[in-house]
Formats: sequence, C-alpha cells, structure tokens
Amino acid sequence: CLMENSRVLVISDMHCPYNHPDMIAYLKAIKKKYKPDRVIGIGDELDFHAMSFHDSDPDLPSASCELRAGQEVLKQVHKLFPVMDLVDSNHGSMAFRRAKAHGIPRHLILPYRQAIFGDGSGEGWNWHPRISMTLSNGEKAVFVHTAGANSLRNAEHLGANFVQGHHHSFFKIEYSSNPDKLYWGMTVGCLIDDDALAFAYNKITAKRPIIGCAIIMDGQPKLLPLVKCAGGRWNGVTP
Repeated sequence: CLMENSRVLVISDMHCPYNHPDMIAYLKAIKKKYKPDRVIGIGDELDFHAMSFHDSDPDLPSASCELRAGQEVLKQVHKLFPVMDLVDSNHGSMAFRRAKAHGIPRHLILPYRQAIFGDGSGEGWNWHPRISMTLSNGEKAVFVHTAGANSLRNAEHLGANFVQGHHHSFFKIEYSSNPDKLYWGMTVGCLIDDDALAFAYNKITAKRPIIGCAIIMDGQPKLLPLVKCAGGRWNGVTP
C-alpha cells in the first residue's frame, strides 16, 4: 500500500498550445511507468502569447483561436490526470493582469477553470498561490511557479524542500545540508515546443529549453528528461 504523497509527479510549464508535439504521449508513458498518487502543475499551462504585454507575432493565431487550441490540449491532459493541484503563474494569470491594466474588475472575468474547460468539467483541477505538502518520508516540500532562479537558496530560506518551474533552461536538483537535515531544491524545465514562433525571442540565447518533468518518490526528487532524437522529437524511451 502506497503512503500518501509517495509518488508526486510535477508537470512543468506546458505553454499550450505551443507545447512539445510529443507531450501527451510522453506524459502517458510517465503515468504508466510511475503511477503517481499526486500530480502538481507547476504553472504556465496556457501561453496566452497573443495577449502578452510584449509584441505578439502576427503570424500566430489570434487570442481566441490560441485559447481554443490550448483548451483542446489541456482536455487531453485532464483526461490523463483528472485530479491536479496547480500553482498560479505569470502566463496563467495573463487575463487577470490584462484586465487589471485596463481597469476591469476581477468579478467580470471568467474563473480560470471555466475559461479553460468551458463546459463545467475540470472540477478536479485546483489552483493555489503555492502548495505546501508533507511527503511520504515526513519531509516538507513547497511548490511555486518561481521565487527566483536559485532553487537551493529558496529551500534554505523556507527550511523545506523546494520545487519551481518558469526557468525553461534550468533542469536540476541541488542539495544543502546542516547537522540535522538534508534539503533539496529542484527546477523542472518545461514541456514547450522550442520551434514554435511563440518562443522566437529565445532563439539567440545559448541556453536552450530543457524538456521534461519530475517525480518525487518516497521524498526524493528525480528529473525525467524527454530525450530527443533527430528533429527534436521524443525518442520514445521513458526515463
């Protein structure tokens, strides 16, 4: 019998509909192999490129078409993981940020779950400013979208293990120890399509996004990279 929170899957920034083309197949394989008992969405499930405060690419879909395409992808993710806790994020909050910038009261904006699913489904997905849980080994872990790039410093500051996303080219686990405890901080990469025009801004940087997610098994973190073959597609091997 598995203990509670013994296999916690962390799904990294999907940025639908500009997610990696093999994301659904990869997540299906991860679910089959690891059988998580808890799933955390680390934020940026939708991209909202057309609504960004930065200039949007005129060759990409309108805000409405982009949302509909993203909804279709997230419905597939929901079918895989009907219960998920997610953290608030900069892209996920785009509609609220836009409304605030233009003086539109929050109660006039659709709730985020309704905007994604639109049909009354999705009740098992719940958003939080941050998530704090006790892992199956009794240790505490805190999940946020981002709190600064140095995940280990965040863990030390909180006095707990720490997980974040947001930093697409960071895919790492770092450890710190004191006489009584061992802490770890983890940054989980992303699940984006690096070739999408939505990420053209990143083409001139040397660091590339690292595609994957993570799982915490019996309190210990493990990174699960989506290993690519020619053309950037998944090689089909489940890490």
